[in-house]
Formats: sequence, C-alpha cells, structure tokens
Amino acid sequence: MIIVHRLNGPPIALNSDLIERAEATPDTVLTLVDGTKYVVSDTVEEIVAKVREFRSSVLVLAQQMEMPEPADTPALRVLPDPEGRA
Repeated sequence: MIIVHRLNGPPIALNSDLIERAEATPDTVLTLVDGTKYVVSDTVEEIVAKVREFRSSVLVLAQQMEMPEPADTPALRVLPDPEGRA
C-alpha cells in the first residue's frame, strides 16, 4: 500500500497493484482497474517512486523471511514410494 494525498481530502492508503494509470492533467489523476478515479496532489513521478519503494520493500522483507533450517533439526523429505504408487 502507498500513501497518497487527495487534493481535497485526507491522505489515503491505496493498493498500488490496483493502479491502472496515473495522468497529470495538470492535477494527478489515478485510475484504478475498476474505473475508480482519485485526484491527488502527489505528482506522477512521486507516485511512481512510492510504488517502486513499496515493491522493493516487499522483496526485501520476503528475502529476510527466508531462514535457513537449524542444523540440529532433522529435515523432512518426500521420498518416492518403493512400490511405485502415486
């Protein structure tokens, strides 16, 4: 989610995956995939930077969550059935 500032209202958190396009007309208009439009005071460049920063943070957090198995814990493995059954 990114925080954008509505032109005539409070800031809102917006799911950046739902943004279809951002237009500068001269105010910035965000159009979502469902057709909803928001007029915001952020520039198109600021919106793009916020989306990049958000997506980068998701990747970093996902990488941090990958933890190696502790050495003293036996790993579980799936072995093929010796009789060939599925």
